[in-house]
Amino acid sequence: MGIETGGFLGLIWLAIAIYAIIKTVQSSAGTGAKVIWTLVILVLPVFGLLAWFIFGPKG
Repeated sequence: MGIETGGFLGLIWLAIAIYAIIKTVQSSAGTGAKVIWTLVILVLPVFGLLAWFIFGPKG
């Protein structure tokens, strides 16, 4: 049961991370900010997504 739950949660995390990266790339932020946010999202999975939701580029 642990394998199925871990796989499902990993799939959910992947979908949210892809959404966050797409929204970051489409934002009006500078290129450097986009690269940094993308790296933060990928390198720090949980903290990076939380930080992006709170402090990430808007619009």
